[in-house]
Parts: sequence; C-alpha cells; structure tokens
Amino acid sequence: MLAHALTLASITDPLVRFATNVIGDLGLAGVFVLMLLESACIPIPSEATMLFAGFNVSEGHYSLVSLVAVGSIANLVGSWIAYAVGYFGRVDVLERHGHKVGIRTSHLAVADRWFARHGDATVFFTRLLPVVRTFISLPAGVARMPFWRFTLFTLAGCVPWVFALAFIGKQVGANWATWKDSLHYVDYAVVALVVVGVVLLVVRSRRGRRRPRGAAADAPPA
Repeated sequence: MLAHALTLASITDPLVRFATNVIGDLGLAGVFVLMLLESACIPIPSEATMLFAGFNVSEGHYSLVSLVAVGSIANLVGSWIAYAVGYFGRVDVLERHGHKVGIRTSHLAVADRWFARHGDATVFFTRLLPVVRTFISLPAGVARMPFWRFTLFTLAGCVPWVFALAFIGKQVGANWATWKDSLHYVDYAVVALVVVGVVLLVVRSRRGRRRPRGAAADAPPA
C-alpha cells in the first residue's frame, strides 16, 4: 500500500503544484482553466484545485458562490469538449479503425443501448466520483446521448461535487493539503471498483459468446 501511495504521490504532486501555482497567479480564471481541463479528460485533480481555491475563499480572495459558479461552469464546458470529441470521432475513428484495438460495432451498439436506458443516471452519479468523472463525457458523446440531457445531468452532478470540495477547503483553511492527501484513498476505491466492473463485463461477455455453441451442441438431432 505504501508503494502505491508513493507512486501516486510522484504522479499527482507535480500536478498539484501546477494547479496551486495557476490559481495563485490567475485566481478564478485559473480555477476555470484547471476545471475545464479536468473535465476534458486531462487528469488534473479537481480535489487539489477546489480545496486550494476554497482555502483562498477563507483568506478573502473571492466568495464561495463565485468559486462554485466558476468551477461548475468550467466543468460543463470541459465536458462539452470531451463529448464533442466522442460524438464526432465515433465515425472517423471508432467505426472505421476501432477493430484495430478490439472495438467492434457491436460494442458501440451496447454503449448506445446503455446510455439510452441509463445515460441520465450514469452521467449524474459518475460526476460525483473521483477519477471516473474526468472521462465519462467521452463515452457519452460516443453513444450519442442527447446533448441537452447530457448538459442537464452533467451540471447537476458537477455542482454538488464542486461545492463540497470548495466548502471543505474553506472550512479547513490551511489544512487543505491534508484533506487532499486523504482523498487519495477514495481514488483507490473507485479505481478498484472500475477494474472489478470491467472484469465482470468481460467475463459475462465471454460466457454469452459460448452459450450459443453449447446450446447447439446439446440440441437433439433432428
């Protein structure tokens, strides 16, 4: 566990320093840029951005309301960018060349059906989860989820996440870095759940492919 923590720290610490420097130099404009990038599949930790910005609220640099508004709108704009990449890149990249990396049209059809049935809940709840929230807009675009529904549920999920981090940063003040480090364990849990989910989907898919063959072999001769 210690080794994993040190590895993660070696990756995230430079990003955290970059985020705090940007906010220190640009204020709310820096928050906007960082949260936009984080939501456009660039792994800049929103925990560090919003906790540090919340600390700045406690120092009187700007208000909590303005911080939450800027962070949420930036997240939404970044999500639009990732959504557009998935939406317009589907035909040119995935449908034409996806087979080179194991992505078939049947996989895209499954994604389409999933977002048609569960897209609203998927977008909303994943926006409340670290790690996953950074990338969910891309598959939503690939699955051609209706844009205004995507926008509504993205914003609905962004606001509580941004508010929670900003509020915690404001309340803990100079101890924001300690909270940032503690949230790494939530990241571990989310990544573990995602890995388990992917493994279960792969196993289920393989079993589904074998069943027709087995059923044909068990069928009595005509």
